[in-house]
Amino acid sequence: MLVTEWMTKTPRTVSSRTPVMEAMQLMKSGGYRRLPVVDGGTLVGIVTDRDLKEATPSKATTLSVYELNYLLSKLTVKDVMSTPVITIGSSDPVERAALLMEEHKISGLPVVDDEQLVGIFTITDLLRAFVAVLGLREGGTRVEVSLPDEPGVLARVANVAAPSNIVAVVTAGFEAGQRRKLVLRVVGEGSAQFPERLKEQGVEVLDVR
Repeated sequence: MLVTEWMTKTPRTVSSRTPVMEAMQLMKSGGYRRLPVVDGGTLVGIVTDRDLKEATPSKATTLSVYELNYLLSKLTVKDVMSTPVITIGSSDPVERAALLMEEHKISGLPVVDDEQLVGIFTITDLLRAFVAVLGLREGGTRVEVSLPDEPGVLARVANVAAPSNIVAVVTAGFEAGQRRKLVLRVVGEGSAQFPERLKEQGVEVLDVR
């Protein structure tokens, strides 16, 4: 799966000269959590709802309403945006986007191709992709197995799938003793009996749901 399949295309943007109060209103009215900052067609930063909230004086301030409005009117997105920006390409795989988001502790990535902003990929998009990868909307039977980490073991699993159909296979990591956990989802005829067919082939079944 590629980022282009899941990203939001042509996202709403602001410029670095946009007043903070205007950006706040745009986020509120559009239900956005972040806005790419674009000047002259070039991505120069990103601003989040948290950035804007942190730029607003706390309720404990002694400033008057007029003083607050004056200070906020002077602030622009440039004063609060994050830069440089971590980006992803539209042809990059979704798992690369997930890795970047995890490593940099961010929940959204502007999508840039040839120095042009073409979309934005967020944690919500990642979750939609995750649901699709696991086949969660397809029903069937979820089976977790433990297999030796060696060539050919996945074929043992596939060979006993019929008459069912395996619609998702996900590696769930290593176990002690160089074994690997796999999560499979099978649908169709005989899917409920798939775990028993695995056991008959000597496959260790850990969980069935």
